[in-house]
Amino acid sequence: MTSQTFIFIGRSGSGKGTQAKLLQDYLKKIDPDKDTLYIQTGLELREFIKGPSYTQKASKVLYETGGLQPEFIAIYTWVNLLVNKYNANEHLIFDGTPRRRHEAGVLDSIFGFYKLEKAHVIYIDVKKDESVNRLMARKRMDDTRENIEERLSWFERDVIPAIGFYSDNKEYDFFIINGEQAVEAVHDDILKALKI
Repeated sequence: MTSQTFIFIGRSGSGKGTQAKLLQDYLKKIDPDKDTLYIQTGLELREFIKGPSYTQKASKVLYETGGLQPEFIAIYTWVNLLVNKYNANEHLIFDGTPRRRHEAGVLDSIFGFYKLEKAHVIYIDVKKDESVNRLMARKRMDDTRENIEERLSWFERDVIPAIGFYSDNKEYDFFIINGEQAVEAVHDDILKALKI
């Protein structure tokens, strides 16, 4: 199987991370000789803010007060991984990137540079109320109702235009998957859409 790129996008709590991990496991099963570079922007950001630099400390304050990180921080997290870990012979999975239309354009620039084939964009669609319920149920430290409401408002303002970048672009395979089903059903729908 040739190297493939997958971009998971959706509201906080939509199950992007779960589905990205299931896809990673499936790819390993059907193509055991090929590795996957799995880029989790949220996880990378949470690691980034543990650092001692002025930028990391300022980013941590913003994170703890529920603010939206500037684009350069988000872009840095995934660019850093690509530069240091991508070996040109592996699948790529992006989880939670991009979060803005401009970031989608920056991410788009990697495809020509790395000579990657058309990416598969998987939009896991869940309603706002479902996202709130799921995020409150997971009881993560940064998941206060106020922070959740703020993040979900960013989705409408910032992420929806990024989704539009992909849905209107013939250079990408764009799929809308109903995320309000059982985890296994969502996974099955993703595999059917991808035809792998």
